[in-house]
Amino acid sequence: MQGALSGRVALVTGASRGIGRAIALSLAARGAAVVAAARGQNAQGTVDAIAAAGGRAVAADVDVTDGAAVERAVAGALEAHGRLDILVNNAGITRDQLMLRMKREDWDAVIATNLTAAFTCAQAVLKTMVKQRSGRIINITSVVGQAGNPGQANYAASKAGLIGLTKALALEVASRNITVNAVAPGMIDTDMTRAIASQAHETWAERIPLKRLGTADEVAAAVAFLASDEASYITGQVLAVNGGMYT
Repeated sequence: MQGALSGRVALVTGASRGIGRAIALSLAARGAAVVAAARGQNAQGTVDAIAAAGGRAVAADVDVTDGAAVERAVAGALEAHGRLDILVNNAGITRDQLMLRMKREDWDAVIATNLTAAFTCAQAVLKTMVKQRSGRIINITSVVGQAGNPGQANYAASKAGLIGLTKALALEVASRNITVNAVAPGMIDTDMTRAIASQAHETWAERIPLKRLGTADEVAAAVAFLASDEASYITGQVLAVNGGMYT
């Protein structure tokens, strides 16, 4: 499959569903060979969809909180393709609760999955990208990391931390022609948000200037742009995909 990302190899975490699946499909549609990472065999459906569309992808069993599993996935990608050009840190969880009632283990789990794992994955790919003198690292943060949200102190802290990580790492690796950016989705129509009652959906939509929820494909398009040569002079930035919800 020919496209703007032909010849590139991308590792996408949390690629089994929702935004991660849409990102993997989008990168593959533009010609990238995709390593779709998720726990167990959960990413196989994404890989099958990419193959059905004529793209190239493999599934990787990765718990992003396990550094050894991350290293194995990176080593496997390098063994298969000889290079690794794009890392999308998308894997994330929520454990919502008001701060007064939040359990320490729920704080720790969200920070470990949403923030520390991004550090682990980035560190795992950097040696190769530095040697190549090229690379794209794209972190999926959230409007909640910019604006906050009651009952999500752990999630907001993890996503705000991703923004800081993005900006600091961008400065460290720019001289090696590696860009590091973040995409901050707002309220996106996914399986997770569909579980919210329809009345709550309407309330959320009213808070959004564009009066609708975003789609996973719209987030994926932003990621694909940042992964492309067209974004070669953009680094350390946060691209909001939120319908004007936070500016």
